Amino acid sequence: MTRGLQFLKWCSLWLISTLSLNAQASNDADFQAWIQQFKQQAVEQGISQNTLDSAFKNVTLNQKVLELDRRQPEFTRTFWQYFDATVTQWRIVKGKHLYQKHRALLDKVTRKYGVPGRYLVAFWGMETNFGGYTGNIPIIESLATLAFDPRRSEFFSKELIEALKILDQGHVKVGQMKGSWAGAMGQCQFMPSNYNRYAVDGDGDGKKDLWNSLEDVFFSAGHFLAELGWQKLENWGREVALPNGFDYALADNRTARPLSEWAKMGLKLADGRPLPIEDMQARLLLPSDYRGPAFLVFDNFRVIKRWNNSNNYALAVGHLADRIIGRSELSKERPDDDEALSKTQMKTIQERLNALGYDAGPVDGIAGSRTRSALREFQVDQKLPADGYPSMHMLNTLLKVEKKNASPPAMAEG
Repeated sequence: MTRGLQFLKWCSLWLISTLSLNAQASNDADFQAWIQQFKQQAVEQGISQNTLDSAFKNVTLNQKVLELDRRQPEFTRTFWQYFDATVTQWRIVKGKHLYQKHRALLDKVTRKYGVPGRYLVAFWGMETNFGGYTGNIPIIESLATLAFDPRRSEFFSKELIEALKILDQGHVKVGQMKGSWAGAMGQCQFMPSNYNRYAVDGDGDGKKDLWNSLEDVFFSAGHFLAELGWQKLENWGREVALPNGFDYALADNRTARPLSEWAKMGLKLADGRPLPIEDMQARLLLPSDYRGPAFLVFDNFRVIKRWNNSNNYALAVGHLADRIIGRSELSKERPDDDEALSKTQMKTIQERLNALGYDAGPVDGIAGSRTRSALREFQVDQKLPADGYPSMHMLNTLLKVEKKNASPPAMAEG
C-alpha cells in the first residue's frame, strides 16, 4: 500500500511538472509571436530595423521577472525596519566621503539646477549603493516580458518603446542595457521614459550614459528633481518634538500650516530649539506610533516622493542627506516590540476593536481611516496617546484589554 501511494505521488508530481513545462513552452511560443507583432508597431514609431534585430536577439520570456512582479509581501516593513536597513552607518560614512570627493562636480549641478549635492548623493546611495549595483537583468527582456503579460501591458509596452529609442539614439549598447526587473536603469535607476525626458549629457561626449558617467548621472538627477518642482531655498523637513497632550490627529501629512502656527501649538525642533517663526508651509508626519519620531515636512519632501512614492523612502533620503553633511541622528530609538503586522494580524486588530464596541468597519486587513479612528477612540479610553497607529504594540494592548474584560468576576467571600 505504501509503495502504491508513493507511485501515485510520483505520477502526480510528474504530471504537474509535464503540464508546467508544456504551459511554459506554449507561453514562450506566444511570447515570440507577440514580439513579431510588437516589432511592427515599433517600426511604425520610427525604431530602426537594425536596433530591433539586435535588441530582441535571444530574448525569451523571463519567468523570474513575472514572479517578482506578482509577488505580494505578507508583511509590510515598519518604518524602523525600513529606516535601519537603508540609512546604515556604512551609507552615511560612504556618502560623506563621496560628497567631498565629488564636491566640485556636485556644486556645478547645484548652480545649474538648484538641488544641493547632498541630496544627489543620498539618492545615489539609496538607488544603487552609490553605483555599486545597478541591476543585472537585460532591460529589453524584462520590459518585453512585462509588456507581454496582460496585467500592465500598456504601461510596459510604452516603456519598451522608450528603451528602444535609447538604443536607436546610440546612448548605450544593448549588452550594457541592464537594470532592475521592472526596467529601472543606471546609477540613478531611471525608467526609460524618464531617461528620455530628463537624462543629460553632463560630460559632453554626445551620449547620455547613466551607467558609467558620473557627470551624466548627477546632472540627470538634478535636472529630474528640478523639473519635478524642487524648491531651491527650502530643506526637505525637520524632526520635531511634540508637546504633552498633543492632538495626534493633526499629524495627517496632508494639512499644511505655516511654521509659525506649528510653533504656537508647542512644537519645537527635536533638540529643543524653537521652530523658525516664518510662513513656510509644513505638514506633520508620524511614520510610526507615538514612540517614534515626528517630522514637519516641506514641499521638497513631496518632490522626493515623486521619485519614489513612499513616505519611508522620502524620510530615508532626507535624513541620509542630512547625515552626509554632519547633522544629528534621530532623537528616538526603535522600540523592542517593533514588528511588522501581517494582514491576518491587522484583521485581528479590527476584530478586537469591533468586539470591544469601536467601529473599525469591515475586517479586511486594511488600516483605513475608519480603523484608525476606532483605534484612536480606544486609545483615548485607555488613556494612551491617540495616534491611531496600528502596530504590534497596539495589537498586544487590545488582546490584554479583551482578556481582562473576559475574565470572570472574583467570587465574594461567604
